[in-house]
Amino acid sequence: MDDGRMFGLAQRLAEVKSKQDAAAAARLFHPEMVLETPAFGSVVRGLAANEAALRWFFAVFPDYRVDLAGHATDGETLVCWGAARMTMTGNGFGVTPNGRTAELPVFIQFTFADDLIASERFFFDLSELCDQSGISTDAVRRMLFGGK
Repeated sequence: MDDGRMFGLAQRLAEVKSKQDAAAAARLFHPEMVLETPAFGSVVRGLAANEAALRWFFAVFPDYRVDLAGHATDGETLVCWGAARMTMTGNGFGVTPNGRTAELPVFIQFTFADDLIASERFFFDLSELCDQSGISTDAVRRMLFGGK
């Protein structure tokens, strides 16, 4: 796949995720799609599971928006960087957020298969998200990863 097509798919994904449209995002995914979010300790496989994960994410962050500022590719893997803006609502992590919008730098790595997105690794700083949302990083980490 050429570089322009790779970035076009990533940009389209950013657009539909910024509209909280999980179904439109799923249409860009390969049937064996893998979404990894290290900050949450999550790896989600397959179309149905990815769509469900996005629906949960958009319920917790209903105004999620990502803007891609740049990208690079080696012909097989695409790396994008930019900023995500999101307001944590409800009780998705077992804590009560302050209702402020967090703005975080993000780094996203994509692979492709059959002219679709085959994998996405979404990197951001969980501690920064928690700090800007007025919640305890330790409490969120306990909820996500267990332990004391």
